[in-house]
Amino acid sequence: MTFSICVRERYEDDEGNEQTRFGVAVTTRLPGVGTLCPFASENGAVATQSLVNVDLGRKGIRYLDDGLAVEDALDALLNADDGASDRQLHGVDADGTFAFSGEDCKPWYGHVEGDGYTVAGNLLTGERVIEATAETYEETRDEDRPLAERLIDALAAGQAEGGDKREELTVQSAALLVETTEDREHDPSYDDLRVDASEAPVEDLRETYELAKEGFETLRERAADDEETDTDDRNADP
Repeated sequence: MTFSICVRERYEDDEGNEQTRFGVAVTTRLPGVGTLCPFASENGAVATQSLVNVDLGRKGIRYLDDGLAVEDALDALLNADDGASDRQLHGVDADGTFAFSGEDCKPWYGHVEGDGYTVAGNLLTGERVIEATAETYEETRDEDRPLAERLIDALAAGQAEGGDKREELTVQSAALLVETTEDREHDPSYDDLRVDASEAPVEDLRETYELAKEGFETLRERAADDEETDTDDRNADP
């Protein structure tokens, strides 16, 4: 099943402090991929797929949170996994990348590692799926748009090249997750989204993103208005 992308980006927050964000996005021709494959924290992002072993993702993120390098963490997990030859596992941390595709994954399968990102897929129509995903991310990485939106663009590019080749499976899903080192007053609701059952999961994920972004911005505006009203009321007290 599946193709996915994990990324790391450094940026400056509104106060000029350097921060790091991590993102992961995935889609497949099965329902509920968001419960199985994508994992992220303020220390990294991991995707586990093919014959999925969810513990590889859960423990991988836990190891990154404990301070292990992504290569050491994920390699150690695979070495202890009797089914490693059927797995795909990839991810990023603050400094490095890691990608693995077992020799018994179903064709077409493969992965790429780039500057601060990894892409992997199996049971795909061909190599162009992960190439297009990677190329689109690289083309948009410097744009002033939320990472979640650009991750959807990357998935859409892979899907346009054919994506998962199992056309007989009409129920599909997609998910994205973004975490950051920045201590934000309000975490954007559009940074953690899932479409669990759909015939057009990437398109539906984009629509869900747009609605979530609109709702988040509305709540921020109301919070700002309430704060301004409270300030005016306090200033008006005798």
